[in-house]
Amino acid sequence: MAATAVLGAGLLSGCGSSSTSSDTKTITVFAAASLKQVFTQLGTQYESAHPGTKVTFSFAGSSDLVAQLNNGAPADVFASADQANMDKAVKGGRITEKPQTFATNVLTIVTPPGNPAHVNSLADLSQSGLRLVVCAPQVPCGSATKKVTTDAGVSISPVSEESSVTDVLAKVTSGQADAGLVYVTDAAGAGNKVQTVNFPESAKAVNTYPIATVADSKNAAAAKDFEALVTGPDGQKALQQAGFGKP
Repeated sequence: MAATAVLGAGLLSGCGSSSTSSDTKTITVFAAASLKQVFTQLGTQYESAHPGTKVTFSFAGSSDLVAQLNNGAPADVFASADQANMDKAVKGGRITEKPQTFATNVLTIVTPPGNPAHVNSLADLSQSGLRLVVCAPQVPCGSATKKVTTDAGVSISPVSEESSVTDVLAKVTSGQADAGLVYVTDAAGAGNKVQTVNFPESAKAVNTYPIATVADSKNAAAAKDFEALVTGPDGQKALQQAGFGKP
């Protein structure tokens, strides 16, 4: 009987441990690809401050993310690289609260180290034979690219249009492109893997980044807490250190 009691106590102890593990909450954050580095950092910070809550991320082009959301993909938070794609999530019914703008961003030109194609201005992107890579028009960085080139009267002929800004950066860092248009934050994150060419026309297309909790979130309170971290002092400090502008 004593042995049975000990065994029973062990089983109860084991059951208690399993219950504690199952109490862990997970929030899923859909975020624009350009936010990957800083949001990953903020996710770690959030988990440290909220034991028992895990943050998982899905990073991609904002247009891809909103398409997934409006097709019913489960998520708790959506952070877009522009207002247009957030508006699509609102129209689709996945966002019902008023989104908060938490950052801004502008474009810059990146080239391989040494700038072998001698790209020194926005106008240089129209030179014949240049292997230029940009974001697709439906992606926020692609929309910004179209605006700055149209406003400046610069005609470009990209060799490819990518679904996210990180894909553009990858084409440049891998040597598949002579130049690419990315956000200043992506250029900064790439360090010495690229050479940066800033151009004044970028000020004509400033992207604003809104964030909101998804209406049918299974962990709305935790999602709101993450949103508060991003929009609060700690989140703003991390974003500005990463090169994002103030909202």
